[in-house]
Amino acid sequence: MSERSRLGRAGALVLIALAALLPPLTLLLRAAADEWRSPALLPQRFGTRGVEEAFADASLAGEAIRNSLVVGVIVTLLALVIAWPAARVIGERRLRRPGPVWVLLGLPLLVPPFATGSGLAEWFIRIGIADTLAGLVVAHLVPVLPYVVLILASGFGPDVRDLEEAASVNGAGPLRRLGLVTLPALAPVLAVAALLGFLVSWSQYGLSLAVGGGVPMLPLLLVRRSPPCSAWSSSPRP
Repeated sequence: MSERSRLGRAGALVLIALAALLPPLTLLLRAAADEWRSPALLPQRFGTRGVEEAFADASLAGEAIRNSLVVGVIVTLLALVIAWPAARVIGERRLRRPGPVWVLLGLPLLVPPFATGSGLAEWFIRIGIADTLAGLVVAHLVPVLPYVVLILASGFGPDVRDLEEAASVNGAGPLRRLGLVTLPALAPVLAVAALLGFLVSWSQYGLSLAVGGGVPMLPLLLVRRSPPCSAWSSSPRP
């Protein structure tokens, strides 16, 4: 590899690292800013007001974080299990016309989350899971499943099928093929699907408000704690 190629690769890696670090660094900077008026690139005044507002009630904040983690993890695991068969069928191109299936999968994402949650809330009240973690898990599956199916479908293909057939020829049963061949081959795709599914569930505000308004969740707490006048505004705060 030439010197120019090495420098080009090193420069590309630096740019990728900066692009990945910029959002979390901005969040950390924003959390430490008591006053940050546009168009300044840096805060005018640093402080801990944001952290104090967020954790003014430590017990409530802890409960909200715990509920969001529990719901996010359960939703992610359920979505991976439920999406697996559909993703395999789509990824292996067993369908003659997959277009309508993709349209159906994407329909829940076209509806505002609060509208979806309002419709689900009526049914959840009837069956007794409104304002519960179980109801939140079911509701969060609606926007999470399409993303998980889409990502998992990209992992299934001729290569995975060939590996499974080779393992079968060598005497591996279904469970051994799954544990020793399929899951390792799809590990990167599974990791991406799990991460995105968790983040989609973690950030749900409209669905959490409509279906589980009585259950403390982190997005609800953050919005409630947000000051009515943002420090980003052009007018100085008193």
